[in-house]
Amino acid sequence: MASGFGGLDEFWPFYIAQHMNRANRRLHFAGTTFGLVALAACMLLREPRLIPIGLAGAYGLAWIGHFKFEGNKPATFRYPFLSFRADLRMYRLMWTGSMEAEIIRLKQQILPYR
Repeated sequence: MASGFGGLDEFWPFYIAQHMNRANRRLHFAGTTFGLVALAACMLLREPRLIPIGLAGAYGLAWIGHFKFEGNKPATFRYPFLSFRADLRMYRLMWTGSMEAEIIRLKQQILPYR
């Protein structure tokens, strides 16, 4: 891949290293939820103008998390497609309550990226 990562599984530890702050992860969760709700509303109401609103809300909350709480640049600036996929994986893990266990599982792989 042009990103330097062989795929999502190889990118995942880097992505998590960029999301160690709990407030940042929570803002990502809120932003992704907002974006998904906006997408659902767009489809139900057949209102395409909701798409940019959903994107702005989702990315806006995530970027606040990075700049204010994490103190780094969002990975999406360099790796937009892998970051989107990783965000959905993180969202699922947070939804199921498995994110903290995933961070512990990846602890040694995360260290080079911190």
